[in-house]
Amino acid sequence: MATSLSTHPTPLLLTISILIFSLAFPVTGDDKHVFGKPIPRKTLGLKKEKLSHFRFYWHDIVSGRNPSSVTVVSPPRNSSTGFGVVNMIDNPLTLRPELSSKMVGKAQGLYASAAQQEVGLLMVMNFAFVEGKYNGSAFTVVGRNAVFHAVREMAVIGGSGLFRFARGYVQARTHSFDLESGDATVQYDAYVMHY
Repeated sequence: MATSLSTHPTPLLLTISILIFSLAFPVTGDDKHVFGKPIPRKTLGLKKEKLSHFRFYWHDIVSGRNPSSVTVVSPPRNSSTGFGVVNMIDNPLTLRPELSSKMVGKAQGLYASAAQQEVGLLMVMNFAFVEGKYNGSAFTVVGRNAVFHAVREMAVIGGSGLFRFARGYVQARTHSFDLESGDATVQYDAYVMHY
């Protein structure tokens, strides 16, 4: 007579649980598979932490045939602040305010209108650099951007390449905004602690 799972679930479930647990956490007799352990900084190539300042210009191009910022979620019609709109970005980062100046990287990520009473954006972006020794390295910025404030501050929460373990902040100041096209150029000053 076959045993159904509904009549004797406890022994079967117990056996399956023990089997899964033993496969997930094998007994090895050594401490190489410890959940957490300290690692000497030198094994990761980490030397003394330094503070670097970067200044570049972020170009949000929403107009023309090849925009670097595109709306992926439109706002509801009754929003005066654009609340709910989401844009994906691949914005150029340049050395000077002119778009034609040397490109040092790209801002890749998104911004979303997250405030109902003012134009306030949630910014989530990687600053991926293509210049000099930082080529191939990136740091991540997340924060609130109340665009009509003179200076907005957002957090640097990590990075990759030369910016592993990065932390710090950026300050954004609008350099120019074209009311007709919607294009904007913003000066970013980044203060980043990294190795």
